[in-house]
Amino acid sequence: MTDRPASWRMPTRKQMDKMAASVGRNVAPKSGSAPNGDLPPEYWGALLADPRAEGADPGRGASARALRLAQIAEHLLRVGCRRCGRTVEIQKVDAVRLYGPSAIWLDVGQRLLDNTCSQRSGRHEEDGCWPAFE
Repeated sequence: MTDRPASWRMPTRKQMDKMAASVGRNVAPKSGSAPNGDLPPEYWGALLADPRAEGADPGRGASARALRLAQIAEHLLRVGCRRCGRTVEIQKVDAVRLYGPSAIWLDVGQRLLDNTCSQRSGRHEEDGCWPAFE
């Protein structure tokens, strides 16, 4: 008698043959392109035509995060947390007064969330809020 659990036992030759025979039958046929294959040009066209694509509109969206406070047109700046759901709003005038006109909105928004963060676990990878710029 051994101390090993029954689940550790090696399958018998008959069980291995049965599993090998069933492998080819149960696999669904592959659809679409290969994982490393080229994507169709229609896909790339649709992706680049999306208004959320980088560089489509410098005043809004993903590229607005990289703007300096002096370059942003809105008067009310808002950043939310995807982790805890909090939203922090600050007027542009107050943000410029606190952080300076050359401060980048991405850094300012992260600071605003981190200053009032309640999701502290002690681990660097998990600490803090996950900003979502609106």
